[in-house]
Amino acid sequence: MKILLIEDEIEMQKSIQQYLSVDKNIVEIANDYDSAEEKIKIYEYDCILLDITLPKGSGLDLIKSIKKKRSKTGIIIISAKNSFDDKIHGLDLGADDYLPKPFYLPELNARIKALLRRNNFEGDNSIRFNEIEIFPEERKVLVHSKPIKLTSKEFDLLVYFITNKDRVIQKNALIEHLWGDNSDQFDNFDFIYNHVKNLRKKLVESKCEDYIQSLYGIGYTFKTES
Repeated sequence: MKILLIEDEIEMQKSIQQYLSVDKNIVEIANDYDSAEEKIKIYEYDCILLDITLPKGSGLDLIKSIKKKRSKTGIIIISAKNSFDDKIHGLDLGADDYLPKPFYLPELNARIKALLRRNNFEGDNSIRFNEIEIFPEERKVLVHSKPIKLTSKEFDLLVYFITNKDRVIQKNALIEHLWGDNSDQFDNFDFIYNHVKNLRKKLVESKCEDYIQSLYGIGYTFKTES
């Protein structure tokens, strides 16, 4: 998943980022209201972890900004402000969950995964699309009930394609989703072409329908109808 952590406590930033990165998540950091607002305007995230009390502004106002975009992004409030009013206000504005500080990192991780299942996979532990079945927590893929071996990036690409099926996906959107803040270091898109080509080849060799279609000069689409 691509996660934005909006938190100004440096030690908490490090511990959350390190813990969630073990599961191959991309965790970007915003230290204050202004940097968080800028990232939210430019990028899409699977989940945003949000402190209410921030330098230069309130996390509650950021929830309003996220909802104005009509974004599907899941929002979990993580805050030391544990008053009932703050919790209700945040949830009323559109947050999906509220976890008061201090908390255990395994609980935070479990809530993020539960949120992803609710928002994208109708509560299931696996993602099913025709002959493809994906188990995100195990990072395992079956085609016609047989496992196929994918690299970490190929796995992430497949999940992204399926959760955005029949949409036009630009190459820069793929790069931002899979590499986060590090996407700016790439001069061209050749490497993403190779990842997509290899994923497509492995799927077809497994007798999977050829769903991934290239759109010249634009990007790709995971086409579910002929």
